[in-house]
Amino acid sequence: MNRLSINVINVIVKITLLFLFLFLMNNSISASSYLDKKIDSLFVISSSGELKYRDRVEPAIEALANLGIDAVPRLIDKFTTRSARERLTIINILKKIGSPAVPDLILALSRPEKLVVLRVCRALGDIKDSSAVKPLINVSGHPSWQVREKAVDALGKINDNQADQTVIAALSDSVGQVRKAAVVASGRLKINEAIEKLIHILADNFYGARMSAIEVLTKLDTTRVIRSIADSLNSANGLTGDLSCQVLGKLNHGDAHDLLIKQAASESASRRAQAAVALILSDPLDNCSVRQSIIDKETDRLVLLKINSAIDLVSLISNEQK
Repeated sequence: MNRLSINVINVIVKITLLFLFLFLMNNSISASSYLDKKIDSLFVISSSGELKYRDRVEPAIEALANLGIDAVPRLIDKFTTRSARERLTIINILKKIGSPAVPDLILALSRPEKLVVLRVCRALGDIKDSSAVKPLINVSGHPSWQVREKAVDALGKINDNQADQTVIAALSDSVGQVRKAAVVASGRLKINEAIEKLIHILADNFYGARMSAIEVLTKLDTTRVIRSIADSLNSANGLTGDLSCQVLGKLNHGDAHDLLIKQAASESASRRAQAAVALILSDPLDNCSVRQSIIDKETDRLVLLKINSAIDLVSLISNEQK
């Protein structure tokens, strides 16, 4: 075979390979285009509130979930939506896909759109895969407080104690909503090391953080909570001691009752009211035998009004239970 023939064969081979490559590329693009159209079509149905699609919503959600990882990047792209229905539909589908969706979601945490990132955090929290913990920890310092809030919330939902220190640090965030998310996460993770900070948050300037702290403190180590509250009842910020009384009442523990009895004799009318009401609610049968003594000693009309209201409430509850 001469040189010319070899060159001709080489050219034919190259042309054949080129056509094969173009054919495969065209098929790949067509397949990708078909998948995009299929996902778009199913998504319109799955996120629709129209009556005509009512019976097709759940089947469309299941069909998208069954597409698995192929659907994940396209669903993440749809997180830019302003529609609450669409947003919740995407999260629901990703949750159904579960752990296989996590690698693409983790990659999406580095996207520049904060709206996408905070919704990805929400989805990771709902999926609860521990492989997302470290990436979420990295995002918990995001410049956007909304992203920080969702990242901390997701860490609490995943319930992996690798996140403990990140959650504790978030209790000191400059934004109240982030602090509230950290309080709730502390409860989910059962972080006893956060007790002192949680007691401090009882005087937080954000109502949501304060109320969440009351509930979370009742879920942590009772002995440690009571001891820490005892040390902070004389805090310069009266709100700390006042709301600590609510925590002590919810704990319904002998040592907690002892502290409440002492606080019922406080110089502060607000403190006396909080302590007396907490005692009544936690000890509706007055097993401590201190109720009448507290009433007899009280001179403030507003405090007495609150005490009598609490007594009426426990009586009503008792009658309803009979």
